[in-house]
Amino acid sequence: MGRLIFILAVIAVVYLLLRSYSRQQSPKQDAPAQSEEMVRCVHCGVHFPRSEGILAGGNFYCCDEHRREHEAK
Repeated sequence: MGRLIFILAVIAVVYLLLRSYSRQQSPKQDAPAQSEEMVRCVHCGVHFPRSEGILAGGNFYCCDEHRREHEAK
């Protein structure tokens, strides 16, 4: 009876070790997206990602309408 308990204990330890190892090796599902520099619209002051803005005359704008209005001043 002692051997059976010992064998079951060894199997349980091996199972837990394998399960722990597989969790460490699995790729992260919710990896954070890469951060992007935020810029401020010269006209209205809204902050937005640099890739979504319009660069004109060294200034960033959130939309073409704000670029035109600011340049008209």
